Amino acid sequence: MRFETKAIHAGQNPDPLTGAVTVPVYQTSTYHQEAIGRHKGYEYTRTGNPTRKALEDALASLEGGKYGLAFASGVAATAAVFNLLGKDGHVICGGDVYGGTYRLLEKVFKPWGVTVTYADVEDVRTFRKAIRKNTRLIWIETPTNPLLKIADIRGLAEIAREKHILFAVDNTFASPYFQRPLTLGADIVLHSTTKYLAGHSDLVGGALVTSDAKLYEDLKFYQNAAGAVPAPWDCWLVLRGIKTLAVRMREHEKNALCLAEFLAEHPAVERIYYPGLKTHPGRELARGQMEGFGGMISVEIKGGFAAVERFISRLKLFLLAESLGGVESLICHPARMSHSSLPREERLKRGIKDNLVRISVGIENVLDLKEDLKNALKKGGR
Repeated sequence: MRFETKAIHAGQNPDPLTGAVTVPVYQTSTYHQEAIGRHKGYEYTRTGNPTRKALEDALASLEGGKYGLAFASGVAATAAVFNLLGKDGHVICGGDVYGGTYRLLEKVFKPWGVTVTYADVEDVRTFRKAIRKNTRLIWIETPTNPLLKIADIRGLAEIAREKHILFAVDNTFASPYFQRPLTLGADIVLHSTTKYLAGHSDLVGGALVTSDAKLYEDLKFYQNAAGAVPAPWDCWLVLRGIKTLAVRMREHEKNALCLAEFLAEHPAVERIYYPGLKTHPGRELARGQMEGFGGMISVEIKGGFAAVERFISRLKLFLLAESLGGVESLICHPARMSHSSLPREERLKRGIKDNLVRISVGIENVLDLKEDLKNALKKGGR
């Protein structure tokens, strides 16, 4: 099946009891057992739930993997992977990374004995140089949050295989519609299902996908033992969302490219980050491993933080909010929002300046979005 068909049918067969074409919400905490040790595949919803199973199967299919695991949040899914490191494990993490991932490594796992090296996601050699005897994981995002850098998935997968290191890719920004890291050599793919997969800013969730049976069993054990699983209703909402993923992602990208071209020429913009622009240094690499450039843009506004405040205060359609990937357009100030957990010196070292804004381009009419940006960037006024 092709992607659009998988998004509607994979893991989502009609209900065998009633014939319902939509997977039911199995809103139950527990299940009747016919006798001690004899059940129908489900015992307790923390361990397994039919609605969650449908979502996990659907996500695995979309990513080209064999096994899916749903979690209560993207951070919960991330923690499940980091738990594989053990107390003396070393992880090489891409330097441009979501602030919540940085916080999890620095504030939760480092005190447990995990060590971290941050490498340049645009230079595969920095990952090779960072390898130690106890390195157990390479972790990257691509495109990255918030600077939209592109990492060489194939190149890093080759290093990971050679050194027998796990390789995980956070695919949240691209979605499986535009990029499938497992097919490029990754061992694990992570998603914040909160974002493009659900697509409507109405839930929080996360997911992991892998094709390695042993890895799946280890992650599945942690999922059940730690218990950070999504409720059946949230799983159903993600299932509903992924049915329109292909349609939405095409609109997100079309709108983003139009706005990126507009912003790239605007005199109030100091710098723009969007891999679909010919000026982006990672564009050719992105073309080789992605099937589209996504709906995220970051820009630096001339005039520093004061200019950013003026710009954001004038916007009418772009909503100032955390998160991304919904049908509505959102804008975020990474230094004080998504990446505020990084100390200022760390943010600046990584290129996250006070005049940087991150834009999640929605699927509204692009002319309305362009007009909103144009009015907010104009000189003078209030």
